[in-house]
Amino acid sequence: MKLQEIAERLGCQLEGDGGLEIIGVAGIQNAQPGQLTFLANPRYRAAVKTTRASAIVVARDAGPMPLAALRSDNPYLDFARAIELFYQPPRYSPGIHPTAVVAPSARIGAGAHIGPYCFVDEDVTLGRNVVLHSLVSIYRGARIGDDFFAHSHSVVREFCRIGNRVILQNGAVVGSDGFGFARQADGRWYKMQQSGPAILEDDVEIQANTTVDRATVGQTIVRRGAKLDNLVLVGHASDVGENTLLCGQVGLAGSTSIGNGCLLAGQSASAGHLEIGDGAILTAQSAVHHDVPPGKTFSGSPALENKEWLRCVAVYNHLPELQKAVRELREEVARLKGTK
Repeated sequence: MKLQEIAERLGCQLEGDGGLEIIGVAGIQNAQPGQLTFLANPRYRAAVKTTRASAIVVARDAGPMPLAALRSDNPYLDFARAIELFYQPPRYSPGIHPTAVVAPSARIGAGAHIGPYCFVDEDVTLGRNVVLHSLVSIYRGARIGDDFFAHSHSVVREFCRIGNRVILQNGAVVGSDGFGFARQADGRWYKMQQSGPAILEDDVEIQANTTVDRATVGQTIVRRGAKLDNLVLVGHASDVGENTLLCGQVGLAGSTSIGNGCLLAGQSASAGHLEIGDGAILTAQSAVHHDVPPGKTFSGSPALENKEWLRCVAVYNHLPELQKAVRELREEVARLKGTK
């Protein structure tokens, strides 16, 4: 594909030889001649001088480039779109594999593909162009919209509701039992029925081995456009806001409410029954035990506002020196007392 065509299809400003033949895309450090790369993070600016790529997607104000460039308002987004010009995932023809088990009362939309060893229970509704790859289980009474894609070993439990264009990666579980137990007089735990469904709105993606628990009562909801990374736990009756990102190994205890457009970085966590406001950020490995106001960034465990946490960390790094200074002051005070 000519670089000129790529520029037109992405809506980027071409700078350099539009006749260059581009055969693929790659990261800036591994790109080879004939490939398109990108620069979105200033940390990789030095690699521009050494990359072997034939062309690069850069910001409009990124300065002069030593190779052909596509000037973009959002280089990372346009590079993501460029990938789609060269790679198309497999497509699955409509039909039900002979090894799949589909209940007679299930309603299957037009164009659906149900692959090997899938199970679709009674009273399930699947929308148009649904793909159940293989070994996917859809429990009784689930309602699933159009263009749903479930990779192998993913599960949708009973009575859960899923919107349009939702993706479940391998091993994702929607509607597993919430962790709810009542302590009895003899010390044993009584299992509470988890009666409330999990709900995924449109354009949600759940990555591999992530679980969205059903609620004891009420519902657990992941709202439109939210993305959950691998090994995330959304506890029972939690509410995850629109376009929020939960990165790898994030854990939400039950009844956590996360606002719209939030970012919870890897291994961050929340105690239950708290609220994280719109646009808030938890940095990696943060643990919050209280509400987080909208738009704030919190860090550490227990979490503090990021600026305060940075000051604390700066002090922590000097603790050996401070300890030594305190010890010397104590010795000096003791010496002075001894001379009186």
